[in-house]
Amino acid sequence: MEFGWTPKQNEYRQRVRTALDELLPDNWDEFYVKRSYASDEAMEFSRWFCAELAKRGLLVPHWPTEYGGNAGEDWEHFILGEEMKAAGEPRGGQYMNINWIGPVLMKYGTEEQKREHLGGIASGKVIWCQGFSEPNAGTDLAALKTKAERRDDHYIVNGGKIWTSYARKADWCILLVRTGSERKDITVLLVPMNSPGIRVASYSGLVKDGHLNEVFFEDVRVPVGARVGEENRGWEIITHALSYERVGVPRYHVGLEALDMMVEKLQSEGRWDDAVIQTLAGELVAKFEAARLLTYRVVDQRVKRQPPNTDANLSRICSLEAVQDLMDFIAQFAPDALAGGHLLLDDYYRINTPAGITGGTNEIQLDLVAQRGLGLPRK
Repeated sequence: MEFGWTPKQNEYRQRVRTALDELLPDNWDEFYVKRSYASDEAMEFSRWFCAELAKRGLLVPHWPTEYGGNAGEDWEHFILGEEMKAAGEPRGGQYMNINWIGPVLMKYGTEEQKREHLGGIASGKVIWCQGFSEPNAGTDLAALKTKAERRDDHYIVNGGKIWTSYARKADWCILLVRTGSERKDITVLLVPMNSPGIRVASYSGLVKDGHLNEVFFEDVRVPVGARVGEENRGWEIITHALSYERVGVPRYHVGLEALDMMVEKLQSEGRWDDAVIQTLAGELVAKFEAARLLTYRVVDQRVKRQPPNTDANLSRICSLEAVQDLMDFIAQFAPDALAGGHLLLDDYYRINTPAGITGGTNEIQLDLVAQRGLGLPRK
């Protein structure tokens, strides 16, 4: 079996790298990366940067042409994601638009919703946030309590969301609300973030500035026409969205980049000859490469239009275990790299701190593999 890239794919990757070289400012690492790609400065930069990518045909290459793409294969989307993440993700929150919000609207949105939103996403000028988690509904997303009551041609939304990255600068929110009494009576709404009754409150934490925000909804009016799919049938849409999100971040690629930096640091300090360090580094390489192959398997299935399965969950499990092991490796052998001692390693550590929670914990992923992949009963 040949695991190499085709000449066309290598050429595409080089186009992406050339664009990064030409578009990123000289102070990208020192200024923007230091503040995280969810900071206000990086998000405003992303509006310009993504618009420039769009002009070069590099923002949504895998989308159909009628929605602003080039009808390319999903491989191009993953090559793009690998290079962007390794560069510090200059797309900011717009990676979500491209990775799963756009595909969700293509599959479940009305023609009016597609006309209104897909062009904006493909232009690179619109930022979205994800109104999913709540204080008591994170891992158990079906426990959410934010409520939407139908009143004629509008919903009235009340409640609150947490962990809402990009909310301070987002134009739109893809919002999950409860619309019935059953556990999975959940509905998906598309809500402008400038709607009266929406308030955003940021809070600090180990994760860098811009990622931790609460969003409060008080009697927010949302037209029924902003509903995606049928009322109380949002769980299918959520499942579809999360299947994209779980493999959307190329943690294997940026993990190997971070490991290379760690090895360079240890070599410069004369500590690389330690057999224990070399063995642990070798194990990390193997884990990240395994995660890469599992992710590529999912991409290959999408290219071949095969139905979703639990391979995306397995890919995420493998990636997150490798990430956690690398974080432990950094903390054990180069603690001085953290707290600003090594800008890029510190950024890697901080940005991956919540990685094992966002999109569903590894415990949830393992449960899904057991139930949907192996057919085991729920306890």
